[in-house]
Amino acid sequence: MKKVINWKLYFILLAACFVCTLLVMPYTLALAPSLLDTLPLGLFVATQTAQTTLLFAVLIFIGLALAKRTGFGLPVLDGWLKGEKASQLLRPLIKPSVLTGLAGGFAIIILSLPFADLTRELLGAETKVAVWKGFFASFYGGIVEEVLSRLFLVTLFAWVAFKIAKTKEGKPTSAGIWVAIVISSVLFGLGHLGITGELTALTLEVVVRAILLNGVVAVAYGRLYWKKGFESAVIAHFTTDIVIHVITPSVATLLIK
Repeated sequence: MKKVINWKLYFILLAACFVCTLLVMPYTLALAPSLLDTLPLGLFVATQTAQTTLLFAVLIFIGLALAKRTGFGLPVLDGWLKGEKASQLLRPLIKPSVLTGLAGGFAIIILSLPFADLTRELLGAETKVAVWKGFFASFYGGIVEEVLSRLFLVTLFAWVAFKIAKTKEGKPTSAGIWVAIVISSVLFGLGHLGITGELTALTLEVVVRAILLNGVVAVAYGRLYWKKGFESAVIAHFTTDIVIHVITPSVATLLIK
């Protein structure tokens, strides 16, 4: 009987999401300490990790199952589990992924300029967070958010598009995949309103900024997922987060001083 998914791959991704949820906690609580107003630290961490693990246990399964049907892949992890050298599989992905991530980080900075007052307010909050916390949070963005937004959402919407129209080879059309990438990118942008809402009032400007800044880079990550595989999107997203959560606040702090 043919396996629905690769279970070793499934548990690797689930374990990674669990660990990264723990890693992001110091950053989240530094930005929004009010989250502990109703729950003690231990219970908050236990509740958040349990919820995330249960949710992603479902999302990862769906993502992997539908990826096999729609042509998306995780070439590095798949190859490594088959005995291939991960370093050789990663080598051709590093440069385009890192460059995309750097470009994404600078694009976010540039696109944030028209929202000067709001950007200054949010950046001010970020400069008060220790650099190591922003660094750890970047793993959450690179892995957990990519599992949710690319492995699950892009794959799911591409599968829906595949059911509507497919190529002669039995794969989703390019138009269908682009629609999937764009829709998931908008949702990705909206998903950042949770933590932003802890820092400022959710106005139309805040919503537009979240969709614009996060949506643009999400489209780039989606294209990498489509063309080069899941790991490429992870590397790019992690690189962008290093620019936004580590380098930018550090530079801003030096300028303020």
